[in-house]
Formats: sequence, structure tokens, C-alpha cells
Amino acid sequence: MDISLRLAQQPEADELLGRSALAALVGMLLDQQIPMEWAFAGPYTIARRMGRDDLDAHEIAAHDPEAFAALLSEKPAVHRYPGAMAKRVQQLCGYLVEHYGGDASAVWNDVATGAELLDRLKALPGYGEQKARIFLALLGKRLGVTPEGWREAAGAYGEEGSYRSVADITGPESLAKVRAHKQEMKRAAKEAKKG
Repeated sequence: MDISLRLAQQPEADELLGRSALAALVGMLLDQQIPMEWAFAGPYTIARRMGRDDLDAHEIAAHDPEAFAALLSEKPAVHRYPGAMAKRVQQLCGYLVEHYGGDASAVWNDVATGAELLDRLKALPGYGEQKARIFLALLGKRLGVTPEGWREAAGAYGEEGSYRSVADITGPESLAKVRAHKQEMKRAAKEAKKG
């Protein structure tokens, strides 16, 4: 995996996301309740604080939980909730070690269909239905992972030419379009609540 991504909007962090399947999975895991750029810069920050150029699922899973939480809590914190997210990152890495020998790309390397890939992603700790569909769309649109039926499995996130999620971001302009779409969705949800 060596693809150009622009999710963290920081060259070093984006470079890591483009070459490390684990970094991409961890970035997506962190992408909740904080700005997307902050989430996707997280894997780079974690790697640097561990004194590495990359993330290693075995090392993270085996790391002392308190020490790992402290690592994510250092200023600036990796997430708004660094302790909870440290636990989730370790759970994800533990699952990858147990089920895929620690190789994050094995989650998608041998899948035959988009539905199978969606099932594998939904099985990951911290990945619900929506996060799994968004990551599937990211794999298909940005990382060249296109098993049969991947767009259908990704749902609306797989639509070509859409600006719904991180899967559609290629730079600052598309980031602005995704943000505008999300704001519109929030506005529509508020209106619907008013009834």
C-alpha cells in the first residue's frame, strides 16, 4: 500500500496513512467527535510518540494499557477522549493480531465481494455499520480495493462524484464540500426534529 491520501492535511501524517493499512484503520477509528484532520493525524502522532516510523499491531496490542493511554493523552492529545480511544486502538490491534496475524491489509486483501469486506470491517472493534461503509468507500475510491459489489456494499458513501465522507476527500476543496454536506445533513436533521 503506497497511495497518496490527504485526510490529515499534513504531509507526514498523510504519507503514513497512504503506506500503512493499520494507520488508515486507526485514523478511521479515531474519526468521531473530533475534526477529521485531527483524527487522521492521530496514527502519525502515535507512531512518533512510540519512537517509530510506522504502527505495529503486535506492539500496540501488547503495550501496557495505562502507558498507552498516557501516550495518547500527552499534549496535544491524540483525541478529545484519549483514554477511551487508547483502549479502542488497543482492542482493534488485538483483534488484528488474533484474526489477521497483525496484518491490517489482510482484512481486505483476499475478499471476493464488497459484502464480505463490509462484514469483515463491521467485525472490527470500534467499527459500526456507518464507519465500516465509509472505510469501505475509502478503500474503493482512494486505495484501489474494489472487490465485486463494493459500491453497493458501501451504500451512499460509494456513489461516484459524491462528497459525503472522508472517502471523497482529495484535498482542501473536496474537504470543504464534504464539510458543507455534513452541515446540510445536520441542518436537515434539526428541521426534521422540529417537525
